[in-house]
Amino acid sequence: MVKADAYGLGVREVAPTLAAAGCGTFFVATVDEGVALRELLGADPSIAVLHGVADRREAEEVRRSGLLPVLNSLGQIAAWSALARGAGQPLPCVLHLDTGMNRLGLGAGEVQTLGLDQSLLAGCDVRLVMSHLACAEESANTMNRRQLVTFLKRSAALPSAPQSLANSAGIFLGEAFTLDLVRPGIALYGGNPVPSAVNPMAQPVHLQGRIVQVRRVDASDTVGYGAAFSVSAPSRIATVAAGYADGYLRSLSGRGVAVVAGTRVPIVGRVSMDLITLDVTSVPEAAIQPGVSVSLIGGGVSLDEVAAAAGTIPYEILTSLGRRYRREHRPDVPKLSPEDLEAIGSRN
Repeated sequence: MVKADAYGLGVREVAPTLAAAGCGTFFVATVDEGVALRELLGADPSIAVLHGVADRREAEEVRRSGLLPVLNSLGQIAAWSALARGAGQPLPCVLHLDTGMNRLGLGAGEVQTLGLDQSLLAGCDVRLVMSHLACAEESANTMNRRQLVTFLKRSAALPSAPQSLANSAGIFLGEAFTLDLVRPGIALYGGNPVPSAVNPMAQPVHLQGRIVQVRRVDASDTVGYGAAFSVSAPSRIATVAAGYADGYLRSLSGRGVAVVAGTRVPIVGRVSMDLITLDVTSVPEAAIQPGVSVSLIGGGVSLDEVAAAAGTIPYEILTSLGRRYRREHRPDVPKLSPEDLEAIGSRN
């Protein structure tokens, strides 16, 4: 999954890295994302567009770029079939079955219609049949098994093709759910796919801010908008150049933490548009100067911890990261050895 600019981390760097590691199938949300990814990766990988095609113009764009539309309705199937017949050749596609999410995909009646009249798929070269799990992060949730059984039953009425059901969390439900193709997303970017267990994923994201000012604040003074934080003892407050305009969410006000000079420190006062304030009283004064970097994600503050403090999920944290951050991609970071991977697997 590399939709939404590879979850906010930069698809131009992430996608070629995944391709070099052996990934041959990529998923994006929109036609525009698919066209840009095709230009980036060349002709070889399969690129599936989850939203399918909205009209004739999009369908033509998908065909020209060699993309796989994920067909979510009989209407999308009819449009793709008509385009294939007009082109005089079968066109590749993916069929999406709704098995309980009630969001996108062919419903039970639509699948039955296709099963009774497969001429509706004339010209559709079905390369994959997929569905999406609603509760995969809850391994004991009975809906997972119900969706699997429903998916296998409904797929049997359609043309034979590889099958895909598991997202990041679904991969950890076991071999029955992995089928022919899995679709990892948040797990690739360091989020915990199974929040009830130890996170088995390495943390690839390190978000840093820069201290722009340090000031002494006397007891009984306040910090930030609304005088939301009152100082109970003489303190040192560091102001950092990051804020909600950069995707560092306002809900982290008074709840988030950062790491500076190896010490975890609290965010105090409200997160504002461009600035946050930290109580750095516990950090040696020599280590707190303008220009010093502060870790906001990574470096001792996990992505999942930030999301929990903000009252949201890791997906929103990553996809909210603003364009003012200077992004550096580090291909020289040591990779996990097979022994490391085995040890991680044994803990989960």
